[in-house]
Amino acid sequence: MRHASSGPRVVAVLGPTNTGKTHLAMERMLGHASGMIGFPLRLLARENYDRAVAIKGSGRVALITGEEKIVPAAARYFLCTVESMPVGRRVDFLGIDEIQMCADPDRGHVFTDRLLRARGETETMFMGAETIKPLIRRLVPEAEFIVRPRFSTLAYTGERRLNRLSARTAVVAFSAADVYAIAELVRRQRGGTAVVLGALSPRTRNAQVSMYQAGEVDYLVATDAIGMGLNMDVDHVAFAATRKFDGKAVRELSAAELAQIAGRAGRHMNNGTFGTTADIGPFDADVAERIENHRFDALKTLLWRNPDLRFTSIEALRRSLGVAPERPGLVRAREADDEIALGLLAADPEIRALAIHPDAIRLLWDVCQIPDFRKVMSDAHARLLKRIYRHLMAPVGRLPADWVADHVQRLDRTDGDIETLASRIANIRTWTYVAYQVGWLADALHWQERTRAVEDRLSDALHERLTQRFVDRRTAHLVSRMKARQDLLAAVSAHGDVLVEGHFVGRLEGFRFVPDSGPDGTAAERAVTGAAHRALKGEIAARVGRLADAADDAFRFGPGAAIEWRGVPVARLVAGPTPLKPQVEALASDLLESGSRERVRRRIAVWVEGAIARGFKPLFAVRDAALAGAARGLAFQLGEALGSLPRAKAERQIAALSKSDRETLRRLGIIIGRESVFVRALLKPSAMALRARLWSVHHGVPAPLPPSGDVSVAVVKDAPRDSYEAIGYRPLGPVAVRLDMLERLAARAWALARSGPFAVDGELMALAGCTMADLGRVLAALGFKARATADGVRYHPPRRRKGSARAGRVAPASDAYSPFAKLRDLAFTS
Repeated sequence: MRHASSGPRVVAVLGPTNTGKTHLAMERMLGHASGMIGFPLRLLARENYDRAVAIKGSGRVALITGEEKIVPAAARYFLCTVESMPVGRRVDFLGIDEIQMCADPDRGHVFTDRLLRARGETETMFMGAETIKPLIRRLVPEAEFIVRPRFSTLAYTGERRLNRLSARTAVVAFSAADVYAIAELVRRQRGGTAVVLGALSPRTRNAQVSMYQAGEVDYLVATDAIGMGLNMDVDHVAFAATRKFDGKAVRELSAAELAQIAGRAGRHMNNGTFGTTADIGPFDADVAERIENHRFDALKTLLWRNPDLRFTSIEALRRSLGVAPERPGLVRAREADDEIALGLLAADPEIRALAIHPDAIRLLWDVCQIPDFRKVMSDAHARLLKRIYRHLMAPVGRLPADWVADHVQRLDRTDGDIETLASRIANIRTWTYVAYQVGWLADALHWQERTRAVEDRLSDALHERLTQRFVDRRTAHLVSRMKARQDLLAAVSAHGDVLVEGHFVGRLEGFRFVPDSGPDGTAAERAVTGAAHRALKGEIAARVGRLADAADDAFRFGPGAAIEWRGVPVARLVAGPTPLKPQVEALASDLLESGSRERVRRRIAVWVEGAIARGFKPLFAVRDAALAGAARGLAFQLGEALGSLPRAKAERQIAALSKSDRETLRRLGIIIGRESVFVRALLKPSAMALRARLWSVHHGVPAPLPPSGDVSVAVVKDAPRDSYEAIGYRPLGPVAVRLDMLERLAARAWALARSGPFAVDGELMALAGCTMADLGRVLAALGFKARATADGVRYHPPRRRKGSARAGRVAPASDAYSPFAKLRDLAFTS
């Protein structure tokens, strides 16, 4: 390379993003006999290396970065990172990409050095933003300028909520934590996103970008790492933040920096848009206008560091690094990582004892330039540099193979989370850099291949973790197929599992689709549900047909008011005009059209009517019998009460019954007892369950259903008393007693009372099925009075009032089920 005074053509090709500057430089370089371009990123160097190889062949193209060197013997074209450019090699063409990075706080001094000192034999080209034009004119007066317009327009669209962002959007934040949080939200709402951060290895970044480019996901969440050179089909860039930590402090990005990122939207001839998310509010109108029109303040200064270093002593080296620039437009760069490392090592007595001659000091400076890819400049990194330097200063002058192997082996693990893998990649990149330093390792080629293989494995694992965490491939695929308006292939297993395009998306329960992850209301969930709905139309129509033609045994009552078909709820009972005439309502489902829903409802209504007719057959037999007068009235009352009612509510009808009425009712299974009137057959467990269900549906209140066979149960607090009557139990104090057992209990109590006050005996206890204390309350509820005596508690029968409904009854203590009870119905004549 030559200095600026040698007079080759120097041209600065300036303009916003998407102007084809890099493409022009590649064409110009490959048109010369030899050439070199320095890029700001390793992945850009690699990308353009691949392009050059495709044109010139691998034997004529070299790749040189801090961590990778491919230099064929006959290489004529060199694609490099700016820091790794072999400045001593003579080439016809030389280019520097993103030349405005001369103002970058961390790396600006390297770009400035190339601007001032790196030249091609025939042509030198600087590519970058127009903001650097005045300083190039001042510092490189022989330069000519070509300003290229953007191929497409860039328009500001204001702020949008994350869940309203359209497809092919890149969301930009400035910390890993924010990127991950936004990516998680996009995954839930849109099915998935690619992720790009500066901490990712080039291989991982490329894999993430490739996934986005291939359309596997429609969104990209990134830091400003996308602002340089990543060519993607982005239609919109949404800023989720406009402040970043630049290594020293948190600051606002300038309009030019925002434009560098926003310019990723709209590639080639496609127009792009940019805006903000609702979390940060809209851009200032002036900032938005400047980005749209590429109108930015020119750079005032470029960062510079003295390239002429002195290695006579550590102090001389540090003083030479601190020299201030003399040319206008240049300012001393802040301490870079290599200077910080030098300061830390220079304070170590052991290092100072080793660095006592120029070669040793030069080697120390080379060691200090090992990048800290974790970007933390920690004590651990300084300790590593110290050990490397000590090994290199030992008599052998090389790094011990077993020591390097131990470090590399510990990093060669693909387990762990995203942060762990990213940390291992940063560490292995350090060893890759070390492996490419001339003379540091005895078998450098082996370690270059070994560390590269480890980095590749870690990068692939990291890509996999990122994809697992931030991409729901199922949802992304289904959304893509739906956007393309393609027919979706669906299948439903015998167990109701729904597969759409081979993906399990949920279950079909009757006619309702239940998504795999539950309906959380996100756009991604709605997309899965939408895909399933589109794909299940044929299956739903077939199911409706099968239900309409199903036999009665395919249906059953489910929990509460539910009605199940093949074990799955498809409808429910709702209140009708009477408890015995409930209505049927098909369960809500977006998959059922109105005609199909009515077809389902009608078939189930027929089954419900039949189930009630079967369950209440004894009661309906009474209703349909040829009864008249009081008997017909009593039958009507029983029907309204689902088969049982307190005798007190029917005394008038009972008193008016004739002998033949009583006989007819007895044959129909109606028991007219001392305490209750009821249909004996409806006290069976299955009938009680149906009675409880119908009462609950009609009244909208759950009815307690005692365990099958229990003659008495504890009364549930706040349960309606009528609910016990409706199922065939009578609440008496703290317990409810089944009506048939209540009649026997009352009869036994009256039998005991005929001999005077009585004590509770074992038979009473067995009939009541409850504790002694609860039995006392039951008897009290029946009107018996408890009195304490010397022999214990005695119960007295209730006094009958003159004219009461029961005054004319004989043998009050007789058992309603005893054959002698029939005597009451006999009429004797003289």
